[in-house]
Amino acid sequence: MKVISDLDLTKILRPGDRIVMGQACGEPTTLVEALIEQGGAIGGLSAFIATSFSGLFTPAAADAFTVSSMGAIGTLRALAKEHRLSVVPCHVSQVGPMIEEGLIGCDVAFVQVSPADANGDHSCGLISDYVHAAVAKARVVVAEVNEQVPFTHGGLLSGSEIDYAVHVSRPPVEVPPARIGPTDEAIAKHAAAYIGDGSVIQTGVGAVPDAILRLLHDRKDLGVHSGMLGDGLVDLVEAGVITNARKRIDKGISINGALIGTARLYDFAHRNPRVRMCATSYTHDPAVLARLDRLVTINSAVEVDLTGQVNAEQSGAAYLGGTGGQVDFVRAGARSPGGHAIIALPATAKGGTVSRITAGLSGPVTTARSDVDVIVTEFGAAELKGRTLAERARRLVAIAHPDFRETLEREAHTIEQRGF
Repeated sequence: MKVISDLDLTKILRPGDRIVMGQACGEPTTLVEALIEQGGAIGGLSAFIATSFSGLFTPAAADAFTVSSMGAIGTLRALAKEHRLSVVPCHVSQVGPMIEEGLIGCDVAFVQVSPADANGDHSCGLISDYVHAAVAKARVVVAEVNEQVPFTHGGLLSGSEIDYAVHVSRPPVEVPPARIGPTDEAIAKHAAAYIGDGSVIQTGVGAVPDAILRLLHDRKDLGVHSGMLGDGLVDLVEAGVITNARKRIDKGISINGALIGTARLYDFAHRNPRVRMCATSYTHDPAVLARLDRLVTINSAVEVDLTGQVNAEQSGAAYLGGTGGQVDFVRAGARSPGGHAIIALPATAKGGTVSRITAGLSGPVTTARSDVDVIVTEFGAAELKGRTLAERARRLVAIAHPDFRETLEREAHTIEQRGF
C-alpha cells in the first residue's frame, strides 16, 4: 500500500478505465472530487455507483466521466433528469456477482474505509454490499482512509489489498431523517400492524420507514436483517425493542449492508458487536432469508396497478428510483412463516392530481404481481397474496384515494368480467 498526499489520478488511472465506487454514505467523496477535477484530462473514464447522497454527481461533474448506476436513487436523480445517467436494471444482490463476472466493468475500485486496527485491517465502515467484489476484481484499489469513518464489524479490508491510500479527516456523507407528515403517519399505522413481537424487519430509509419505526416502541424482541438502516435503528435498540433474541440465525446481531443516516448512527455502530455489516451475498441471499421466521419486509413504489404489479423505478419519462433489493426481500417476506412483504406508498402524487393506484403502470414492472403480498396506502392495507385478479382489483380500489375510486372501479369491473 502506497500512502499518497498529492492525489494525482493521472499517475494511477489509465484512459478508458472503468471505476466502481463505494455508494451511499460510504461514498469516497475526496476521491470523487478528484475524479471530477482531473478525469477529463485522462479521458474515456466511466464510473458505476449504486446510489449517491453527496450531491457531487451533478450534470456538470459528469463532463469528466460517464456515470452508470442501478437506478436514480438519491442525488443521482439530477443526472437522470438531464439524461446523463446510464441505468443498469438489476437487483442490488446482482451487482457483486456482475462485477465478479465482468458484466459491470471494474478496472479501478474507489472505496472509503476506516483507519486500520492493530492488525493492519480496515473496516469498510458504512457500506459493505459490493465493496469486496470490486476490490477483488480491480487492477488498482484506491482507498480513502477517513479518520471519521466508524470501525464496524463484518468483512474487513486488509492493507495488502489496497494499492493507494489517501488519508483524510472529514465527516462522511449524512442523510438526515426525513420530515414525517400526516400521510406518512397514516401509512405507517397500517403497515406497523403487521409487525408483531419477535418479527425480523427489513426496511429502507425515508419518511414512511421512519414513521413505522416510531410506532414499534411497544413491541418486544424485534430483529433486524436489512440491506440498509437509518437512525431509527438506534432509537429502538436503546429502547430495548430490537434485541434480535428470537432470530433462528445471527441471534443478538442486527444484520445490515449499508448505514444511511447521521453521526448519531455512525457513533452507535462504531465497534458495536451487535451490528454486523455484510455483503449482499449474505443480506439478500435467498437461502439465508429462508431461515428467518416472521420476516416483515417494507419497500416503496412509484405506483401499483389493479392486478398488483409494482413499479418502483419510472414515472412516464422521469426515472425516479431503481430495482434495489425490493424483489429479493418481497419474495422472502411473502414466503417467511409468520412474515409479510409490504409495499407502502402514498395514494396520490403531484399534489393529489395523480393516483398511484392505477389501471396500468406508466413505467416498468419492478416486482411481479405473482410475488406481491400486501399493498399499503394511507387509506388501508390490501392483502393480495392468494387472491384472484378480480378480488385484488376490488381491494386496491378500496385503498386508493376517494377522488379516483369511481374511475378505478370501472376498470376493476372490466377485470371482474374478464376474470383477468
